[in-house]
Amino acid sequence: MANNWDLLAYKIGGLSEVDALRLLAETYPGEVVFSSSFSFEDQAITHMILSEGLPIEIFTLDTGRLFKETYSVWSSTNERYHTHIKPYYPAHAALESFVEQEGPNAFYISPELRKQCCFLRKVEPLGRALKGKKVWITGLRAEHSANRQGMDQLEWDGSHELLKFHPILHWTTEQTRAYINQHNIPYNSLHDKGFVSIGCEPCTRAIRAGEDFRAGRWWWEDNSKKECGLHVHS
Repeated sequence: MANNWDLLAYKIGGLSEVDALRLLAETYPGEVVFSSSFSFEDQAITHMILSEGLPIEIFTLDTGRLFKETYSVWSSTNERYHTHIKPYYPAHAALESFVEQEGPNAFYISPELRKQCCFLRKVEPLGRALKGKKVWITGLRAEHSANRQGMDQLEWDGSHELLKFHPILHWTTEQTRAYINQHNIPYNSLHDKGFVSIGCEPCTRAIRAGEDFRAGRWWWEDNSKKECGLHVHS
């Protein structure tokens, strides 16, 4: 499959975001999913999917350490679009063992423990969410970080053996905010308080003037490798 999607990528390149999503849903019926963290980007894509009635399942990874504001926008989204976004949770036995052995805030101790926490709370549940699917829709944008600058809008994910599609990859922050405002889409109120990339509450802070997009995530670690393992690029 990884070698046979050049034509699909070509077709998508000439379509609007909504039409590209529709084409993928028609090409792989029942096998296209969208992962949402309720960010600005993800809320924009959620609106595209639900306002157009596209047959694309939307899911989220509930790590158990999210902000109350994140749960609020989750509820608001369900209410606005009359939907039920599907949650995936960490495998309880593995997480209970980790917290028992390392403590509830082990992620502050070392990068290795932080990555282990991310694996248990995000990566493993994601694997279950993507199992048996053909296309994974994401809200990644090129502005997010330097290692996303050279990404293709449609790419092969060898880790999960499926296609990944980033419909708003080349949107600017201004475009994304304008789309949210234009369509009156529910969004996380933390975005109005300096929070840009919003993840788990203990691992996220507001950014300061002049800091880059990812500065608010795992701020105690080396700035060059701020990923949790969900999106791996060779």
